[in-house]
Amino acid sequence: MDTWLSEHPDIRSIRVAGCDLNGQARGKRIPTRFAGKITEDGSRFPFSVLNLDIWGEDIEDSPLVFDSGDADGVLLPTERGYLPMPWLGTPTALLPVWMFHENGKPFDGDPRQALARIKERYTEQGLTAVVATEMEFYLIDDTGRMPRTVPSPHNGKRRTGSETLGLRALDAFDEFFTDLYDACEAMDIPADAAISEAGLGQFEINLMHVDDMLKAADDAWLFKLLVRGLARKHGFAASFMAKPYADYSGNGMHMHFSVLDTDGNNIFDDGGPKGSEQLQNAIAGCLNAMPGSMLILAPHANSYDRLVPGAHAPTKLCWGYENRTVAIRVPGGNHKARRIEHRVAGGDVNPYLLLSAVLGAALDGIAQKLTPLAPVTGNAYALDAPELPATWQDALDVFQTDPAVARIFPKALINNMAMTKRQEIGEVATLSEEERIALYLEFL
Repeated sequence: MDTWLSEHPDIRSIRVAGCDLNGQARGKRIPTRFAGKITEDGSRFPFSVLNLDIWGEDIEDSPLVFDSGDADGVLLPTERGYLPMPWLGTPTALLPVWMFHENGKPFDGDPRQALARIKERYTEQGLTAVVATEMEFYLIDDTGRMPRTVPSPHNGKRRTGSETLGLRALDAFDEFFTDLYDACEAMDIPADAAISEAGLGQFEINLMHVDDMLKAADDAWLFKLLVRGLARKHGFAASFMAKPYADYSGNGMHMHFSVLDTDGNNIFDDGGPKGSEQLQNAIAGCLNAMPGSMLILAPHANSYDRLVPGAHAPTKLCWGYENRTVAIRVPGGNHKARRIEHRVAGGDVNPYLLLSAVLGAALDGIAQKLTPLAPVTGNAYALDAPELPATWQDALDVFQTDPAVARIFPKALINNMAMTKRQEIGEVATLSEEERIALYLEFL
């Protein structure tokens, strides 16, 4: 890691940062001359820091705070190493870290450690998940009381209608996207195609599939930090908030995955369009865990504004082939790339928790040889099918008691997440709609 710094002598300072349960970066600014100490001994801050509410406040009655004396954890660098932070004016490096106890045991409240546990389970079964994500976000002018579209850098005009797959919309922000792709290359984030989406100022960039679920989650988390930071550098805001505008599409974070065996064969592929029995098992596992996982897939009050019928986001517990109205879609194409697309999560999710929930559920289904209901065709919104939890409180209630969730996540993380969301539900209920939008635009 120190080699990277020696190859970048212009770096003036370092940000040491881990990911909390809300996906927020928590950490410190360190002078570059003390970098060696960080890479050798790690850094320290309280365990409770990875379990703060959306405002960055302690969770009342959390055992991580006063009951434990607000003890420190040890933050060690992840395998990602140093990364540039091109959205800052001063040359700066980011060092992603994750949390351990003094004895080297992983901290169960760290969302990246939760995903590492899932990765270990796959490895024990001789399996490797190959994961890709679709990252949707809005470019927003947040200088007024309510969000507006960003004026085009070309003519100063604001978009007044949707422009799905419109090259004109992309070209209007060519300098931003050029800088974004350059930064993704520098940060080893595999950004692929960019498109304009259905919302005003909404865009999507796909992150290419990788055969390391930890790297896939890292890529998504870092991409969100990058997009938000770089947008500010260009004079506007970017948001992954689930539903910035009531009348336009929300931001999703669709996740695609397949699973390889020890010989590199895709276990979802049976040589035809239907997919293998293990594909069916994985789908059943995902559907079985979906109601209990909604607090992960839709973690904020605004998340549920996106999950309404007819809004290009799923509301029913069902699956299908080449159907974008269902929760689980099996895309067409070459059978060798047969995969699952999980369509429920919003852009406001914590990527580590999302991948943990989905991949953990899929492995659960494979291990138990679960069988899903028949795939649906046509408009799933019109079907008489089970509904996903439709409110934040409903999602919290199911999350705490669902046996599938208990098989996927450590008990401590489940308790920490539940306490966090219980506190946020109480606080957000006191806010006006304008205040809620401002809150989520700022942090998501």
